[in-house]
Amino acid sequence: MNTCVYDENDKGREEIATRKYHVPPKLRALLVMIDGRNPLDALMKNFAGLGLTEANVTELLNEQYITLVSGGPEANPAVPVAARPPASARARQQARARQAAARAAPGADGADGADSPPHQTGDEDDDELGAPHAALAGPAPLVVGMDKAERFRALSEFFNQTIKSTLGLRGLMLQLKAEKCANIDEFRLLRQPYLEAVLKAKGAEMALSLRDRLDMLLGGAPEDDGFILPDA
Repeated sequence: MNTCVYDENDKGREEIATRKYHVPPKLRALLVMIDGRNPLDALMKNFAGLGLTEANVTELLNEQYITLVSGGPEANPAVPVAARPPASARARQQARARQAAARAAPGADGADGADSPPHQTGDEDDDELGAPHAALAGPAPLVVGMDKAERFRALSEFFNQTIKSTLGLRGLMLQLKAEKCANIDEFRLLRQPYLEAVLKAKGAEMALSLRDRLDMLLGGAPEDDGFILPDA
């Protein structure tokens, strides 16, 4: 049984935000779903059907997109795992740092204005991690002045981060579809299945919050909006 736990490092988060290093789609989906909390065995059960193996995790490790945080000899012995902040705290710290960088350099890579929710999977308790509250507290994306390339990057970041935080490993297939989107129109086609998945997993309040943020990035809700909230 492999109990190693991996998390994204700075290079990995840069790839997720900007696609700078052109990681292949399936491998990139694996990178996105590595969360700093679940052991490798639990992750690989969800990726076996895609033909991904532990060798692919080793590839991400060798290319320095991820780091071992517990469960193996490569974890930093000088910093006990118990002394490290929980993943959700680290994620919030990273989000604040990225938002500060975005404000300092408008239009720079990763300056999409969307908050980075904490790491979470569908197997963990929402109240323990506080993931829904963090997502609801995130600022609305700022799209004024964005060109198409910037909006595309912001949409990619939005889907990557919110699928991970709200759906966890259960959102794997949706994550792969988001990875394949090549333009803003393809993201629009993903809007309804994404919102329906969020509604089913997290309820109307979360779905409403994320719908409003997503529609700002897409340039408005579709005229024939087929997504209906239960209390609408």
